[in-house]
Amino acid sequence: MSAVLTNGVLTATIDPLGAELHSLKDAAGRELMTDADPAFWTGHAPILFPIIGALQDDTYRVDGAAFHMAKHGFARRRTFAKVAQDDVSVRYALNDDAETRAVYPFGFVLHVDYRLDGATLHIAVSVTNRGDSDLPASIGFHPAFAWPLPYGRDRAAHRMVFSDTEAGTVAAIAANGTIAAERRPSPLDGKVLTLTDALFADDALVFDPVHSDRVTYGAPDGPQLRVDFPGMPKLGVWTKSGSAFVCVEPWDGIADPEGFAGDIFDKPGIHRVAPGATHRAAMSVTLVD
Repeated sequence: MSAVLTNGVLTATIDPLGAELHSLKDAAGRELMTDADPAFWTGHAPILFPIIGALQDDTYRVDGAAFHMAKHGFARRRTFAKVAQDDVSVRYALNDDAETRAVYPFGFVLHVDYRLDGATLHIAVSVTNRGDSDLPASIGFHPAFAWPLPYGRDRAAHRMVFSDTEAGTVAAIAANGTIAAERRPSPLDGKVLTLTDALFADDALVFDPVHSDRVTYGAPDGPQLRVDFPGMPKLGVWTKSGSAFVCVEPWDGIADPEGFAGDIFDKPGIHRVAPGATHRAAMSVTLVD
């Protein structure tokens, strides 16, 4: 059964499948997230673990052995156990088992925490290494917000304003989902990204690195969403042409470089988590009137 959190300002609904946020509504019951139209994409806000993006040939190597894993990892397809809940917070956990060890031979517990505080939803993910060898991991967020937001402004009026100046190029995604060697010109005008379907004709915009620690999304004369992601070094922005969503995706890892054939611990963005240690990542979404 889904968990429902509410504080009179926001209401969040979280599905135990993937510990995934499915709905975020304002005090009037207006939906701030994707409509999940299956003609485009049925995701809502998957948690990405233990990889982000695609592996070269869907394969990674560790200690000379090869393992296959689909894009964005397996956490989004696993049912989490609810371990604690009150009116405004919930914690989910996923432990390693025979199925995970077949594709990821490591002992772990993955926690996903949601907490409402006024007009903000906080999301935190942590992985603890329960094994006796180092664990390779990346954590990413993939929330899809309504485009347009439900406040009467045109889709074309929506934009994202970054908190800092970004580089003049963004990473390019190759046809197989890996990161191409050649980068793309950044579409930012100063700190502003004006949203159009054409921006995503060649897949997501990948800011690697991202210097901002937040973006504000929406029409400039209406209520907006502020997405904070302190400490997250990369950011994806993505949609599918004609859909009613746009994703703001803070990541602490990234897809393989095109042609990568090294050990997973040499993969860009992989964190080496020592036995008994915990690796954490967090983001928040705030409704700004």
